[in-house]
Amino acid sequence: MATERLDVIIFGASGFTGKYTVYEAVSVLKDLKWGIAGRNRAKLQEVLKEMGAKAKKDLSQTPIFIADVNDEASLLNMAKSCRIVVNTAGPYRFFGENVVRACINAGTHHVDVSGEPQYMETMQLKYNELAKERGVYVISACGFDSIPADMGIVFVEKNFDGVVNSVETFLVSGVKDEKNASDSKAGLNTGTWQSAVYGLAHADELRGIRQKLYPERLPKFFPILKHRPLIFRSREINKVCLPFPGSDRSVVMRSQRFLYDTEKKRPVQMHAYIGFSSWLAAIFVALFATIFALMAKFEFGRTLLLKYPSFFSGGFVSPEGPSESRMERSYFKMTMKATGWPSSQRLAESTDQYTEPPTKTLMVRVSGPNPGYGSTCVALLSTAVTILRESNKMPGNGGVLPPGAAFSKTSLISELEKHEHGIKFEILANK
Repeated sequence: MATERLDVIIFGASGFTGKYTVYEAVSVLKDLKWGIAGRNRAKLQEVLKEMGAKAKKDLSQTPIFIADVNDEASLLNMAKSCRIVVNTAGPYRFFGENVVRACINAGTHHVDVSGEPQYMETMQLKYNELAKERGVYVISACGFDSIPADMGIVFVEKNFDGVVNSVETFLVSGVKDEKNASDSKAGLNTGTWQSAVYGLAHADELRGIRQKLYPERLPKFFPILKHRPLIFRSREINKVCLPFPGSDRSVVMRSQRFLYDTEKKRPVQMHAYIGFSSWLAAIFVALFATIFALMAKFEFGRTLLLKYPSFFSGGFVSPEGPSESRMERSYFKMTMKATGWPSSQRLAESTDQYTEPPTKTLMVRVSGPNPGYGSTCVALLSTAVTILRESNKMPGNGGVLPPGAAFSKTSLISELEKHEHGIKFEILANK
């Protein structure tokens, strides 16, 4: 075991997301000292062998640390052995808090790919002040949930040349050559499915958490961004759309709240949607989501969903996860429509209210390959690199923060665009 403190340790490296994070680390962390951690040394060694072969690099000398979420001493030892822990061990509702606490106690930064609002906001409520005291950054939602949306709005505001009132996001994802493919239809590993089941089951907890986290409501800014219909055809992407049920909006609004509280910046309003190729596909997904949500609310339904994920997802979820071929062919595109006012109409104070409707529009696209296990892993590692290299550009000395709040003044977007499985940010139209 290495005695010198490493830059990065990837925790949960033998899990599905973890092993692909190890693969991406070969390029993203190439100038840093890194290791891996988990419960089982043999499995960790197998990951190094498998991902080393895939990356065409000998990883056999990569430091290995044995750490278990139920053994706080082992977690503390791991955290003390590096400058930042990259945590891929979910569902974070069950396995995240002990790792966060160990990192804060060790004075070690922490990033993860949680898309679980209850976990993220609970960590902020319980540990934000302690993290600031210890000079530790704890940042969740550093993967597909919700780097494209949160950093996409950062990109929008940097390029808007004015004041942004609202942003609507329209997500499309898919697999190239789907009709001709002969491999498995699985697109997700069961870990993501479990997080969704438990997240919906305990969604009612969020109200109480948020009342404690934000006892004072944000002031209303006008015009208020209205919700689109439950199902509609979007002219922006020419797709039939539904509200996007992921964590993007909750993460974005936490970033906007932070920037309002600390900088008195006018918060951007945001709604998120997901697009489908036809009305039939959208209606089918809406029905599936309704049944899934109802089942997740009751113990018997949750048991069935967790025991038979492949059946209830129509084969989309499996313990083995998606095939290599399917991952390589998968992609996402998030179109963002921002409206607001040009700089010539900027008000004296950011908290002043406009009396005229928005007159300026900016269209942006955020896109990338393999959102589940390519772009996600690159984004996660890129946030770690950015903390290590640019903490002087981050707010305060630490805290439990969403990505947009943490990285708005850093070069994270440039870092994301550098890598093969990274994320691209581009302007489509500026009117």
